[in-house]
Amino acid sequence: MMNVNLSAAGALPLRVGDVLLADDATSLTEAECRQRASLELLRQAAMDAGLLAADDPQPVDGVMTEAAAEAIDLWLAQNLQVPEPDEASCRRHHAAHASQYAIGERVQARHILFAVTPGVDVKALRLRAEQALLDVRSEPRRFAEVAADLSNCPSSTQGGDLGWLTAADCAPEFARELFGQDEGTANVGVLPRLVHSRFGLHVVEVLQRDRGQMQPFEAVQDAVAQSLRQQVWVTALRQAMQLLAGRWEVHGVDLEVADSPLLQ
Repeated sequence: MMNVNLSAAGALPLRVGDVLLADDATSLTEAECRQRASLELLRQAAMDAGLLAADDPQPVDGVMTEAAAEAIDLWLAQNLQVPEPDEASCRRHHAAHASQYAIGERVQARHILFAVTPGVDVKALRLRAEQALLDVRSEPRRFAEVAADLSNCPSSTQGGDLGWLTAADCAPEFARELFGQDEGTANVGVLPRLVHSRFGLHVVEVLQRDRGQMQPFEAVQDAVAQSLRQQVWVTALRQAMQLLAGRWEVHGVDLEVADSPLLQ
């Protein structure tokens, strides 16, 4: 869990062990804080394992040395074991998640963007976004009105309408929330949580969904196997990060809120 250690000036330092990553974590987005803290945990683990020199320079504004990046990759390769999924597991996964492998899926969507820009108060921005989400979930017919009033996107003049989108039209982190969802998981309506992207925080409503053409298992077997490998890797990463956070205390961010802090 996050350890809060406010300075006299009211700042919240982002720190891993003795390494200060930012004077004030609130000046960064939550995703940036998680990524910096997670990478620093891995840098210190690589150093502890003798894969990185003890005098490796500390990261500056989130940027570490090339040697540190290479040492982290080596540490992950040595410590995260990903077994090969068998065909039976792949077939079960495909049967349960066939929508994820459809071709040509489209959604008609609209959104309310709360842009993260330099100097913005991220905590206050999140509170405004969460309040807007509550408002439009309770009264979906007000979505266009709220978008016109609050959204930082040019689409606000059209009530937040983004038209018909494919996954290729969206930033990857945005597409993950909209596409490949199982039947009944996220069909149409206001999504139940904020969508985080490189542009900021989004309140999103799916107006219509065209699920595209479902693919037989044989056509997507390799993709299914890769998806299962990724799931196992993410689980192993989370477990490793929990162990590392127990060795080097983390201040300023809660790493438990993300399924994979390095994939945000």
